Parts: sequence; structure tokens; C-alpha cells
Amino acid sequence: MTKHSHENDVAFIQALAELLNKNELTELAVVREYGEDDSLEVRVVKQATVIAAPAPVYAAPAAAAPAPTAAAPTAAAAPADPASHPGAVPSPMVGTAYMAAEPGAAPFVTVGAQVKEGQTLMIIEAMKTMNHIPAPKSGTVKRILVEDGTPVEFGTPLMIVE
Repeated sequence: MTKHSHENDVAFIQALAELLNKNELTELAVVREYGEDDSLEVRVVKQATVIAAPAPVYAAPAAAAPAPTAAAPTAAAAPADPASHPGAVPSPMVGTAYMAAEPGAAPFVTVGAQVKEGQTLMIIEAMKTMNHIPAPKSGTVKRILVEDGTPVEFGTPLMIVE
């Protein structure tokens, strides 16, 4: 924690928040060094507001219709949220996802590939640093949920490994 003026630190944090909003960023982290054993570490995060839309309401037909012969789709048949899948590999950071080590190179993994725990699945570039994303467990790549060069947020499901 800093030993300098509290007002200066508050103004600095407010300026960071304004910079966050002005540039449509979701997160900003800064370490301000004042000298030996005197610094200020700030992390400003903007939470996305999620507004749930009400479910549509359908009116029942006035006359009794014959029962359908085919079974109606169930909730289990609907696509589930990939983030809740037990084999989901979440992004550990905000950045840009790359499927290969360099443009034109073969991707690290493809759907159906067998992977070992710790094997590189992809790279996420954050602040000009290439971060290898390792497989959390051994298994088969079932789905790749992001495209090459796509920006990702912290916690975004990247792929499914079962």
C-alpha cells in the first residue's frame, strides 16, 4: 500500500476507471512504483450486466388437438451451456486466442485429437505475451469453442476435453 497522498491515489484510480470506460475495456491492472517498499497496485474490472429476457408465452389451442406421435424434444436435447460442461477448458485471462504457434502453422489440436494433461491446446496473447494454455487433463478434444484470432474474456470456455 502506498505511503503517499490518498487523494492522489483516488484521482489515479478514477482516471483508470475513465480510461476503462472510454476504451471499452473490461479489465485494467497497473502497478505504480513510488520507490523502494512503496507502491500502489490497482486492478479495475467492469462487470458485464446480463439482462434476462422473459420466456415467450404461447397460448394453448382452443380445441383439443390429437396427441403428437413423435416425442417432443426435451430440455436435455437442447444445447447446454459449454461453460457448465465438466470438460470445459476456461480461459485463464483476457486476450486473443490463437490455435497455432504462428500464422499458417498446423493447429496445436483439432476436434477428435487425443491430448495429454499439460499438452498445449492453444495460445492466448495478452499484452504482447504468448501464454500457452495446457490441457487440464488427458482426453479427447470434443469441441473447439473459439476461432483463431478471436478475443476472449476471463472464464470464456475455449474447448471441451473429455
